[in-house]
Amino acid sequence: KDLHLNKLLGFDFASFAKNLVNKDKIVEATYFIGAVKTNGSEKTQRLFNDQRKLLAHLSKNKFKYSLGYLMKSGGVFREKGVDVNIAVMLLAATYENTTDRIILVSSDTDLLPAVKKAREKGKIVEYVGFSHKPSLAMIANCSSSRLLTKNDISQFIKEK
Repeated sequence: KDLHLNKLLGFDFASFAKNLVNKDKIVEATYFIGAVKTNGSEKTQRLFNDQRKLLAHLSKNKFKYSLGYLMKSGGVFREKGVDVNIAVMLLAATYENTTDRIILVSSDTDLLPAVKKAREKGKIVEYVGFSHKPSLAMIANCSSSRLLTKNDISQFIKEK
């Protein structure tokens, strides 16, 4: 949000993921988001339709998606359950031994217990954050870290 990258339908998720893994094979790429529910208002219907377009765009980019939910608090919608879904997938990949390396594009420190457990079990957990707002806790607890700039991201944006 802080980078003002609002045109996710023009974001090339597939190329971004390939760039992150370099020459390694992508086993699975998943986008985690709170599901928009409609309440009959024009605004929620527009948000719902926009999210459906985003989910279709993700599928075209060979990304799976996992839905948490949105809760309105103080007039602002906040994602709930998304961090739990990420942690469960991280631990499932660890215990089912489906990968050696997990690339986590999230600065949510609620994920640290799962990150620590994955590392304890021998997995490489790479933190990808943003240079303008890095998570020092994620940097300290992940195997390695990469901080991206708006310039790094802009190469994957095609106007839509």
